[in-house]
Amino acid sequence: MQTLVDRVAAHIKAKFLAESSGHDWYHINRVWQLTRQIAAQEGANREIAELGALVHDIADWKFHGGDDSVGPREAEALLRREGASDAVIAAVVDIVATISYKGAGVTTTMQTLEGQCVQDADRLDAIGAIGIARCFAYGGHAGRLMHDPDEPPVLHQTAAAYKASKGASLNHFYEKLFLLKDRMNTPTGRALAEPRHQFMEDFVAQFLAEWNVAGGSDADRGREFS
Repeated sequence: MQTLVDRVAAHIKAKFLAESSGHDWYHINRVWQLTRQIAAQEGANREIAELGALVHDIADWKFHGGDDSVGPREAEALLRREGASDAVIAAVVDIVATISYKGAGVTTTMQTLEGQCVQDADRLDAIGAIGIARCFAYGGHAGRLMHDPDEPPVLHQTAAAYKASKGASLNHFYEKLFLLKDRMNTPTGRALAEPRHQFMEDFVAQFLAEWNVAGGSDADRGREFS
């Protein structure tokens, strides 16, 4: 007999398998597996953490006109349909409502250990080699430039400003990705983030060196952010 986690995973896989913006089933599955790893190390409730990982992107605001309420509603509907208890639903919906990064100046604090595990796992998949690939995949999906030397990064101080941003993909490293290492919640998440963060720093340095092959104004960009 399938468990609640198994049933939810099957539903999410079917829904997101062909998604092409970097928020696909493979992203969700990686977050799920990282969550399992972190939760085991940190002593979190495995069922709540795993369900939170599976539904964390069920309706991302980026694809729903900036509406943060769609994800929690859809998560609740799915969990209720699959027979989850009210307590489990409440815990998981809180994770979905809180998980997203909303700007450099915005605090998105998870109140539960399970939520912290899921948030760390999601942020880990946003950095490192996979994070680099996902950043440019989403940028292409959204019609954004790879890089614009005349457009400086912005450390958004409000969620509204962050959501309205249409900046080039490389700016996303300074506006979000380079900041995630120091925003990990758990010791396990922080340890896993270190090598991924370093990989990104090396990549961006190499990217700018190749971009500025004839010399350019942004060769030193980002040193104050890294």
